[in-house]
Amino acid sequence: MSGLRMSLCSTVIVAAGLAFSASAQAQDQEEPQTLFTNVHIFDGVSEQRIENASVLVEGNLIKAVSTDAIDAPDATVIDGEGRTLTPGFIENHAHLMLPGPTLPAMEANSTWEDLAIHGTQMAEMYLMQGFTTVRDAGGANGGLRRAIDTGTIAGPRFYPAAAFLSTRGGHADFANFTAPVGQSSNFSRLNMAQEVDSVSDMYKFARNNFRMGATQLKYMQSGGVVSVFDPWQLLAGSTAELEAAVQVANEYESYVMAHSYRKETIMAALNAGVRSIEHGFMFDCEISALMEEKGAYITTNLTAFDPNLFDIPAIRDVPASLRKAQSATQAFGDYIKNMNECPAKRGFHTDCVGSVAACNIQIAYEKHLNNEFFGSHASLVAMTSTGGEIAALSGPFMNPYPEGNLGVIEEGAYADILLIDGNPLEDFSVVGTGDQWFGADPRPESPDTIRLIMKDGVIYKNTLD
Repeated sequence: MSGLRMSLCSTVIVAAGLAFSASAQAQDQEEPQTLFTNVHIFDGVSEQRIENASVLVEGNLIKAVSTDAIDAPDATVIDGEGRTLTPGFIENHAHLMLPGPTLPAMEANSTWEDLAIHGTQMAEMYLMQGFTTVRDAGGANGGLRRAIDTGTIAGPRFYPAAAFLSTRGGHADFANFTAPVGQSSNFSRLNMAQEVDSVSDMYKFARNNFRMGATQLKYMQSGGVVSVFDPWQLLAGSTAELEAAVQVANEYESYVMAHSYRKETIMAALNAGVRSIEHGFMFDCEISALMEEKGAYITTNLTAFDPNLFDIPAIRDVPASLRKAQSATQAFGDYIKNMNECPAKRGFHTDCVGSVAACNIQIAYEKHLNNEFFGSHASLVAMTSTGGEIAALSGPFMNPYPEGNLGVIEEGAYADILLIDGNPLEDFSVVGTGDQWFGADPRPESPDTIRLIMKDGVIYKNTLD
């Protein structure tokens, strides 16, 4: 028996030694390298490009950025031919699992297959539009990210919030009109939206969201315009419930993003510890100062300021929604002026619910409005480095991509890279803008001017000669 033990022990030791040797050999093997030469770099931050530079990618990280020649004899060389190299774009507020056309239709008629297929198509569309990272603001759990990260489907890095958290009658109450209080709905069964009406509810559903793959939490403080039960002016939830959400997020060293329209809700959210204000239409300089003090961010869908907003059938044809939209337009009128006078850290935000083709159009129009309202540099920063900072708020445990920074071109950052014709700091249209929303023609799968898309060191598009 003693000899058997010795034999088994020896076998284990030998196997462990072989495994260690194989691991050491694998570590000794160099990661594949890609060298971009003859490029002008927008690094995600600077107001001017870095001219005539090179970028070396090793594995999935950027190894070197230099205006001098980089010695990499074994690298695959890509000559940028004077194009602009930028970080991959970052979308900070999307809903990849919500196909529309209306919330009641999704609640009543959508199966998990419908939603999943839509999510996979949205993920690929976003990637081909140049977005290498997407933060989902409600409705998606961890499954879509697993499929992307394992290579089962093509898509961007993905930061889901799991179920919307909302009070009864709040902005995430998607249940049918006659649904009794506390009854499960299609969305609650799939953990896409949960009714939260007490501190204990918040603890339960917020913790479950992290269990289901959330990287941050999403709480609905305000109402909406096209939703059924909630006026946009709604002051939903108690201070204790909001603080409970922040407490749970802090337990995971992550954060809360809050759907907040009114100034009262925004200030309450910031004072409770919320780090990301969503929409924030009544933003002003007092809010900006508090955001700076708290280290908070804001993301706003600028399509809300489109003069043709009232042409949306869900608004135009529903008297209650039309009244809400008209009053909201009056209340939100100073947002752009205030953001230019006392800017806060602002991320790019589209908030599309609908078909892939419709969202493709809306994304391009959102890009256009960013430039029209805030200029090319501020728009590029919103789409890159600020988005990367927001992603990092998910912390050391819940951030699924902790090895490098996002939204910047710098040594050690993730190799999420675009090559673009022209100079987007001078001609913003080259990032794939569209100057029309309603009535616009379908857009191509990927903008012609975005010639190369790399995510995590892997090239997904390359139309260079």
